[in-house]
Amino acid sequence: MEITAELVRGLVREQHADLAGLPVRLGARGWDNQLWRLGDELAVRLPWATEGADGLLRKEFAWVPGIAPRLTLPVPVPQRFGEPSVLFPRPWLVTTWVPGVPADRAPITRGGGEALAGFLTALHRAAPDDAPTGRDRGGPLGALTEQFARGLAHLTQRSLIKDPGAVRAVWDDAVAAPAWDGPALWLHADLHPANVLTEGGALCGVIDFGDLCAGDPAYDLSAAWLLLPEGEIALFHAAYRPAPDDATLRRARGWAMARAVSGILIGDNGDHGRTGGKPTWGPPALAALRRLTG
Repeated sequence: MEITAELVRGLVREQHADLAGLPVRLGARGWDNQLWRLGDELAVRLPWATEGADGLLRKEFAWVPGIAPRLTLPVPVPQRFGEPSVLFPRPWLVTTWVPGVPADRAPITRGGGEALAGFLTALHRAAPDDAPTGRDRGGPLGALTEQFARGLAHLTQRSLIKDPGAVRAVWDDAVAAPAWDGPALWLHADLHPANVLTEGGALCGVIDFGDLCAGDPAYDLSAAWLLLPEGEIALFHAAYRPAPDDATLRRARGWAMARAVSGILIGDNGDHGRTGGKPTWGPPALAALRRLTG
């Protein structure tokens, strides 16, 4: 169904009447959810494009408020839950608003290594036994080998990469690395340029915790190659605690390569008007591929 400012105002008035006087305006349309500003300090998140978004919102409401206080960067914290109703048949959230511009449109250009390391050091703590598991993230890399091979084949067929052998070598080395044998840690599990915010070129916030799960920290560590400018990746690894061992960095490189392959394809789909494409995803993914194979 179409989501409009009038619909958002009606939902807030119906279920959270004390917020009904706040102005409503569109914030962003993401992969799973639309984000509507609610006054200056709040936002309404409503699922719109994927069936699985309902469960992701419920997960955010259940877990993010307990994790957010220890994090070192601003994040959207759920404040209210919206139940499905006649007006809108799906759940929705009221969260805090985090200002900034997504890094797929305004990349990190000033530092970022230490800020990202501090954020992940604070996040990556042992998760409880009932923590959610990732959809295809935070587990063994080898389970995605067939999917990676298909993505690489598409890149090659579209002439989007020059050296598929170098791409495959990074993946093969990562799959051969020893598996994570530590406790399952809390992961953001979706740190890509559209889910981090910048201001004046500096990292200033992290959004969209819908994929929050427990698993191997290598998945989140892969974000360094996707997000950081040249020279900052080494600073990130030096600042992250505990210092990642060689096997974890090898797995992180593999995850980064898989995500770069996916991002290049999504960017190319956007450039050519294909369903699900996002043109702004291509440039940071191509930059990550160059860092990983350079």
